[in-house]
Amino acid sequence: MYADFQAANAAVVGVSFDNQAANAKFAEKQSFQYPLLCDTTREMGVAYGAASAGSTGNAARIGVIVDVDGKVKWAGKASAQTFAGEALAIVRG
Repeated sequence: MYADFQAANAAVVGVSFDNQAANAKFAEKQSFQYPLLCDTTREMGVAYGAASAGSTGNAARIGVIVDVDGKVKWAGKASAQTFAGEALAIVRG
C-alpha cells in the first residue's frame, strides 16, 4: 500500500513518543517503509490532539492528512486496521 501513496505523490510518516532506538526497533519489526519520527517532548502529540499537555501516558492513535499547502485536510481517530485505506481514498480525492 505504501507504493499507492507514493503513486499519489503523498508522503507518509509515523510519530511516536518513544526514543530513536525504540522507534528503529519497532519500525524494523513492523517492516515500515516510511519514517517513524520521535516526539519525545510530546509537542507534536499535544499540538495534533493525540495527547493532553502534561500527560505521561500513551498517545491516542490518530491520523492527520496535510495537503501540499500545509493545511490539515483531515484529522481524527485512526484504526490501525483501516486507516491506510481510508487515508489513501482521501489523498486520491
